[in-house]
Amino acid sequence: MIVGPCSAESETQILEVAQSLSRLQIVDFFRAGIWKPRTQPNDFEGVGEKGLQWLQQAKAETGLKVGTEVANAHHVELVLKHQLDMVWIGARTAANPFSVSEIAQALQGCDIPVFIKNPIHPDLHLWIGAIERLLSVGISKIAAVHRGFSSFHISENRNEPFWELVFDLKRHFPALPILTDASHICGKTALIPAFCQKAIDLEMNGLMLEVHPNPSIAKTDEKQQLTPEEFENLWKNLVFRHHPATENIHNPLDQWRNEIDVLDVELMEILARRLQTVQKIGDFKKQHNITILQMNRWKELVESRLLMGEQKGIHRDFLLEILQSIHQESIRIQTEIFEKEDTDSKK
Repeated sequence: MIVGPCSAESETQILEVAQSLSRLQIVDFFRAGIWKPRTQPNDFEGVGEKGLQWLQQAKAETGLKVGTEVANAHHVELVLKHQLDMVWIGARTAANPFSVSEIAQALQGCDIPVFIKNPIHPDLHLWIGAIERLLSVGISKIAAVHRGFSSFHISENRNEPFWELVFDLKRHFPALPILTDASHICGKTALIPAFCQKAIDLEMNGLMLEVHPNPSIAKTDEKQQLTPEEFENLWKNLVFRHHPATENIHNPLDQWRNEIDVLDVELMEILARRLQTVQKIGDFKKQHNITILQMNRWKELVESRLLMGEQKGIHRDFLLEILQSIHQESIRIQTEIFEKEDTDSKK
């Protein structure tokens, strides 16, 4: 659990929230941003180095381990000088390989945990690359932080979770701990408890949350910061699941997994047959000089399949995404047929 205010605003604020959290005895690291990368230059950009002294004081008074975000080598030098216990690399910095390399070099030889947030845009390779740059200089205490991705999708969340990218990261680094920053994903405190539960259910290794003694007057991200009382209630209501390996429930799980394996084979066979039919349609259209895209047919297909899926309890957005992917592949196949025959005729 990494918990604390979005920004360090005053010594009084830092000590107040640190003392509130320390009494709960569930926080592993107390967090507060002292350098804030803001979109607009006139926005509050953090208190700077003096905030490190406030974090030192909070550590001395409460016993909590403390940490902050770093964006360059100078930040790292100051953090190490003030003996903080961990650092994290933010989403904007993670997207810049030069900045990550600079930070990695500055941290080389240190023995403090480094948490790296996903880049703002949904680019898994950038996230992997940032982690690899830290590993390449011998930093071993590394964890990833899933804070959501910028997207044009209309959503109730501030950032889209895009869980599939998180699962891909897990496959690439099976031993890498991954925490979820529910505050930045949700953007609104009302959404945070349910999202934290989902993260736990999906076997995330921890949570990063923003907690402020009085969020209404916070200088940054006031809508996504919990009060200490709200955080305590959230914690008390979380349900922690057992991993199947710790329970004697393998038999039914194995049976259902085997069933899924069989169904997936059937899905692949059906999908292959469908695309083979698309190939025949493309050949026919080429021979009879018929355009590839038939919008009326596509609209009718989508409406009928969505209705069929709704009747079978399949989520509309999920099915629509599948249909669109199949349609794009169908267009690609038919386009390839037209282009190949055009090339052959020119020869």
